Amino acid sequence: MSSELEKAARDAVEAADNTRQVELIAAVLAAQQLLAQQQPAPVPAVTAQSTARWIALGAAGSVAAVSLALSAIAVAVGAVAVTCCLLILRGLWQQHLNQQKEN
Repeated sequence: MSSELEKAARDAVEAADNTRQVELIAAVLAAQQLLAQQQPAPVPAVTAQSTARWIALGAAGSVAAVSLALSAIAVAVGAVAVTCCLLILRGLWQQHLNQQKEN
């Protein structure tokens, strides 16, 4: 009788293990079916129009950068010119004041 109980217990444990394995297999199959149903998004093809657009944007950016650099140089030259004019005017003004003190 005890051997029959032991055999029944082993069969029950084996059946439980088999059930878990069957559940895992069913889950894997379901996941594979879902992945097979999902199709990857198509990759957009590079066209001549998009290439030309990027080239135009690059050229426009380069022109803008050169224009900005030239403007900065123009501002710097203007600042030096104004400084020189102010120094010369200051020297002339001081010379004029010295001449007035002498007279």
